[in-house]
Amino acid sequence: MKFSCIIPLLLSSAVSAIWLDTNNKTTIAEDTALIAKGLLDYYEGYDYGGTIGMFTSPYYWWEAGGAWGSLIDYTFYLQNNTLVPLIKDALLYQTGDDDNYIPLNQSTTEGNDDQGFWGIAVMAAAERNFSNPDESTGKSWLALTQAVFNTMTARWDTATCNGGLRWQIFQWNSGYDYKNSVSNGCLFQIGARLARYTGNTTYSDWAEKVWDWMEDSGLIVDMGGYWTDHGGLLTPGEPYYYIYDGAYVDGNCTNVTKYVWTYNFGLMIAGTAYLYNFTEDEKWYNRTAALLRGSSVFFINNSIMYEAACQGAGNCNNDQRSFKAYFSRFLALTSIMVPATRPTIYQWLVDSANAAAQSCSGGTDGHTCGLNWNATGWDGYYGLGEQMSALEVMQNLLVEDLPGPYTAETGGSSQGDPAGGYATTATDQSPLDLDAGDKAGAAIITAVIGISLVGSAVWLLI
Repeated sequence: MKFSCIIPLLLSSAVSAIWLDTNNKTTIAEDTALIAKGLLDYYEGYDYGGTIGMFTSPYYWWEAGGAWGSLIDYTFYLQNNTLVPLIKDALLYQTGDDDNYIPLNQSTTEGNDDQGFWGIAVMAAAERNFSNPDESTGKSWLALTQAVFNTMTARWDTATCNGGLRWQIFQWNSGYDYKNSVSNGCLFQIGARLARYTGNTTYSDWAEKVWDWMEDSGLIVDMGGYWTDHGGLLTPGEPYYYIYDGAYVDGNCTNVTKYVWTYNFGLMIAGTAYLYNFTEDEKWYNRTAALLRGSSVFFINNSIMYEAACQGAGNCNNDQRSFKAYFSRFLALTSIMVPATRPTIYQWLVDSANAAAQSCSGGTDGHTCGLNWNATGWDGYYGLGEQMSALEVMQNLLVEDLPGPYTAETGGSSQGDPAGGYATTATDQSPLDLDAGDKAGAAIITAVIGISLVGSAVWLLI
């Protein structure tokens, strides 16, 4: 059943929610199977006129990358290979001619953040030992990730704001004058994960460069020596960070947009956690802890996850309705990379998973998931983002049941190409000099328009 073919307002939310026992893997497996099936109701890849790897309108290409990342983890956590051929087809079809996730079918709509989410998906494929592409394709998950990293670092813009990635690439696209946390956060996390997987400090050096620029530009803000868990508790002397949405290049990035989004926190906290796991440098532990404290802004009564900047006002757009999915995924990865975060994160996931489960009681199937998990039953919202978010928060309860993300030294089988991403179908660009021993390739993107992630939102005052 395609939800584009139903009238949701005629459906009753009184159908019983799926039953979840967060301590019982069988119920988690049964529930996530139903939710994953609902997620794929939005897939158009095998429909007449559809495109492999893409979901139905109005879901953009970037969110497809996010969804495949969710399903890679689903196959891993649930040890369920049913969807492997589907996922592999999607990941390989969308690589583009230069194997850097700049496909021609997205040549007028792709932004830095969009490419980054596909890069994160194939990084997960490498770390999970997801079924490798056939050798005849000449592709590998690690090499595809490296190609994304190389093309993104080549766009590092020192002409304005002393660095940083713009939201867009070409000046004729709306958003070219904006440098946002999601684009830079994707590069930060990919660099951190590549460093851990390969052992190459060039990647971690780049990740640190991104962090320093975001901090210097006011996108990462130390909020001081007090933080609140929104349950009334104030703890003195412990710093916490906020991640703001972005800044305009006019005025040298001093005009900061002070919205906070779950996925920006997720990108950065998982990145710091990977860097701590790789380097054992105490500063990355402290940054992880400060981001975790700041993340409490996204939990009602320090319990149920919600999108603070738009959910309360009821104006979350299609993109924003998927953000909790990535936040759940990245929190779970953080709990593996930095075990001291596990008690807090696990409790957040348990409480949120229980709330999400009771929201998954809508639609004709009786288990369509809603947006507002703190509501009683289904709230009438439905879509790819809602399904993905419920799937992620439930399946990540199993994060400790299987080995953590592999590296090249601990069993990772994907082979790399450190110089991947060079353009062969567009004007060539010389590789970017990283340091004395390493280089990253670069490619020219044809055109970008991006997705409006700033939009109208109501800022939650703390």
